Amino acid sequence: MADPNVEKIARYQDNWQDERNSAALYRALSAIEENPQLKEIYRRMAEAEEKHSNFWEVKIRSMGQSEPLVYKPAWRTTILIFLAKRFGPKFILPSISTMEQMGSNKYDIQTEARSVKMPQQEKSHARLLRAITRGSKGRGLEGSQVARLEGRHRATGGNALRAAVLGANDGLVSNLSLVMGVAGADLAPRLVFITGLAGLLAGACSMALGEWLSVQSARELYQRQIAVEEQEIAEVPEEEAEELALIYQSKGLPEAEAKRLADRLIHNQANALDTLSREELGIDPDELGGSAWVAAATSFILFTMGAIIPVAPFFFLGGSSAVLTSLVVSSLGLFLIGSAITLLTGRNVLFSGMRQVLFGLMAAAITYGVGRLIGVAVAG
Repeated sequence: MADPNVEKIARYQDNWQDERNSAALYRALSAIEENPQLKEIYRRMAEAEEKHSNFWEVKIRSMGQSEPLVYKPAWRTTILIFLAKRFGPKFILPSISTMEQMGSNKYDIQTEARSVKMPQQEKSHARLLRAITRGSKGRGLEGSQVARLEGRHRATGGNALRAAVLGANDGLVSNLSLVMGVAGADLAPRLVFITGLAGLLAGACSMALGEWLSVQSARELYQRQIAVEEQEIAEVPEEEAEELALIYQSKGLPEAEAKRLADRLIHNQANALDTLSREELGIDPDELGGSAWVAAATSFILFTMGAIIPVAPFFFLGGSSAVLTSLVVSSLGLFLIGSAITLLTGRNVLFSGMRQVLFGLMAAAITYGVGRLIGVAVAG
């Protein structure tokens, strides 16, 4: 029978580690964030997580453990901090928000945590991050700060980390399936390599063109909407001020304060257009969804990085050796992609990695079998 004290200490240690990871992440975000309001929010969240970790440390000591607690950041925390420093906080905000949402209920059944209202604090953190990343109504936040949070969310244009992972995954799985299908037909390694290279270029160009069209179309739509909004501000400023006041009221501001804020903004046409674009249209006029060319180039590169993996062995090897090597390196690539997905989902690394490998190899097996049947039919 398991010792309940041992299980309790293990639970306390897991809680302590989770809180320290969160504190380290928010400290890092606060250090690199340029927006002063967001910087202060991250600092306070870090302090709250540090208080939580101190609470669990006291609990661990009360169980008689005298060994010093040594904090080592989890690999997920380390990677997220690196990505935030490299690409900015907004790059990882959707991932952090998802993690907070998944962990917001973990203390609901822990009596010790409920005694100090820790579940409510964790849910508050989850709501706050949702306000930053998903444009919630921002209850409890001051009006101007909500506007900044809303604009910050819309500037992300989606989850960049997810796009990077899935772009590489598309390239790897699609070209692995293509290469295995051609190899199943028993063609010469040189022809398999050429076919795989052609598939890489075709897929990457298709992905890049699709991304360019998507982003450029969105930009043109946003520009049209902003132009209409600018015309309305010039022609009917009173109606636009009323719309803006209603938006702020929906965010929790009192009616009188909302009207004062709206009237003050509408008298400056540039500020009014910027605010209404963000608040009413949900558009960041400074970015308009990002650059279509950057999106296309990024999509091309990410797809190529994944697609080159299964075809590369056929440049050096032939026959079953090339097929086996391609499957091995592709499996490794699929596992790494599955592991990277855990930054978004918070799931177990081994589970996500092996699931990705399984699905990728299943697709390769199907196309290999089809290619084998076609090769036999043609030869026979």
